Amino acid sequence: MAADQLASADPADWPVADGWKPLVDGFFGGAAGQKLLAFLTTRLAAGATVFPPQPLRALELTPPEQVRVVILGQDPYHGRGQAEGLAFSVAPGVALPPSLRNIFKELQRDMGLPPPAFPVPGGSLVKWARHGVLLLNTCLTVEEAQPASHAGKGWELLTDAVIRQVAQGDHPAVFMLWGSHAQGKRVLIDSQRHLVLTSNHPSPLSALRPPVPFIGNGHFSQARAWRERYGKPGDQAMLPT
Repeated sequence: MAADQLASADPADWPVADGWKPLVDGFFGGAAGQKLLAFLTTRLAAGATVFPPQPLRALELTPPEQVRVVILGQDPYHGRGQAEGLAFSVAPGVALPPSLRNIFKELQRDMGLPPPAFPVPGGSLVKWARHGVLLLNTCLTVEEAQPASHAGKGWELLTDAVIRQVAQGDHPAVFMLWGSHAQGKRVLIDSQRHLVLTSNHPSPLSALRPPVPFIGNGHFSQARAWRERYGKPGDQAMLPT
């Protein structure tokens, strides 16, 4: 089996940071989690190609106590070699998908930060994840060439719980909700404690359209200013170059 796809439906093979373990173990020990694992087991046994190889990688790289920014995606990229378990991120050496290209375009427009260096395509956001940016898809697996094929199978219950844990945590955070799907999670977040930023999705289909175009939304500079004002000494820098 290729290294870029899911090989096991056993969550013991999906490491997470210690701070997430009670939530994750509780989910997979319950009825909804068991139903999801049974679905994944059935699809793998049927020969389905499922991405990414580590569905919980965002929870491995960004412990809850380090989360300062949350960027919500919908489900993983469904092309071979793209998904690496982090929302909007692609594996090293993979050409930039259009949405990620627009994210870098807005980051450059808003903050003056250039895209990652070429000639090696730089679409991996692992460095962001290691600096307190939780890159969370609301559905954490997908089948090759079938977007949203695992939506509604149970992942959303887990990722909603992750959002709640961050929203109820000790540290104020910035939530970037791009597009109607992500904005549907706004009810889980106390906007009195956290900064909630909303705009259209960075997809080329909506990035320039009203009511709030993604290009020009200024979210990165707003997040930086808010973190500088409300962050605590020792906070890791967000969105490193």
